[in-house]
Amino acid sequence: MLIRGWYQRNAGAFSSIRTEAKRSRDPLPLASAANLPLFLCGLAALNEAMASLHHPSVSRRQFVTTLGAATLLAPALVRAADAPGKAKKAATPAAAPMTPIVFEKRKPFLGLELYSVRGEMQKDLAKTVRAVGKMGYEAVEFYSPYLGWSFSYTKDVRRLIDDLGLRCLSTHNSSAALTDPGTMAKSIELNQILGCRHIICASPPRGVNGTDGWKKLGEQFTAASEQLKSHGLAAGYHNHASEWKPAQEGGPRMLAILAANTPPEFALQLDVGTALESGADTVAWIKANPGRIKSVHLKDWTPGTREAEKSYRVLFAEGVAPWKEIFAAAESVGGVENYLIEQEGSRYPELETVQRCLATLKKMRGVS
Repeated sequence: MLIRGWYQRNAGAFSSIRTEAKRSRDPLPLASAANLPLFLCGLAALNEAMASLHHPSVSRRQFVTTLGAATLLAPALVRAADAPGKAKKAATPAAAPMTPIVFEKRKPFLGLELYSVRGEMQKDLAKTVRAVGKMGYEAVEFYSPYLGWSFSYTKDVRRLIDDLGLRCLSTHNSSAALTDPGTMAKSIELNQILGCRHIICASPPRGVNGTDGWKKLGEQFTAASEQLKSHGLAAGYHNHASEWKPAQEGGPRMLAILAANTPPEFALQLDVGTALESGADTVAWIKANPGRIKSVHLKDWTPGTREAEKSYRVLFAEGVAPWKEIFAAAESVGGVENYLIEQEGSRYPELETVQRCLATLKKMRGVS
C-alpha cells in the first residue's frame, strides 16, 4: 500500500494517463481477453514503480524511470482497446514483449548513527551532517530528539541530506513512537518526510517485566507494525545488553520473546557491542532470525573500563567483534540493508572518531 501523499507527489504521471485516455476515441474494455496481456504489462510496470518507492536500493531517478515506463504504456493501453467486432481481427501478438525492469541489488549502505556525534549535533546540526556527508558516509540515522522537530524544519533536513546524497533509512525513538497514538502519528509524518523505511524503538517502556510483559510488548509492536504498513513504514527494535538476559529465571531471553511475538517484517536492529558485552553469540542470533536483521549498529567492544579506553570506547574493529562472520551472516541470511557506525565516545574528538571508523570500515569492505 502506498504512503499518504504518494498520489499527490506523482499526480503528474497519473494526469498524463488520464489525458491520453480522454484523447482516445475508443473505449477501454479492460475485460477483453485480446487486450488483457498488454493491460497486465502496464499494470506490472506501475506496480513495480510503487513497490520500489521505499526500497532502500532504489534511487529517486530509478523510481521515476520505472513509473515513466508505466505511464508511457497508457496510450498503448487506450489505443489497443478496440470495438468488440474489431478485436477478433487484431493479432494478439501485436504488442512486443516487454522487457522486465530489474533493479540492481546493491550492497548495504555504510551509514552513521548520529548519536555518535551528538555533541556536534547539539552545536550545529546542518554543519555536522554536512561534515558526515563529506567524509563519505552514505546514510544517517537520527535519534530521538528529532521527534521535537516541526514539519517545516524536517523538510529542511530532508533537503539537506538529499543535497549531500545521503539516505535516512531509519530513526531511533522512544517506545512512545510505537505505542502512543499521538506520538506515533507525528513520528509517521516525520519519518515519511525524511524518506525512512523503519521506525526503530531504542528501549522498552518502563514496567515491562517477565515473560508475560515482553509478550504483551510484542503484541503492542505487532499492532504498530500493522498500522505502519498503510504508511509505507515498518517497525523495529534496537537491543541493548539487558535484553539478552532471561525475562525471568529459567525462562527465555527478553529479545527472543520479542522476536517470537512480532511479525517477520518487524526489524531486529542488532547492536553488536552491547550483545558482545552480554555474552551473546551475534552470528547465531542473525542466523536464527533470517530476513529480520535489516540494520546493524557497528559498535565494537572489548573487556575493560572506559577510563582505560576499553569497553565501548574502542574504535570500530579494535574490539573483539567477529566482523567478517557478522557481515557474512547479515548479508547471506539477515537481510541487512544498512550498516551504521555507532560510537559512544573514544580517545578522539567525535568527528575524527567517526571518520577513522569509516576509513576502517571501507578498507574492510574493499570500498575506496
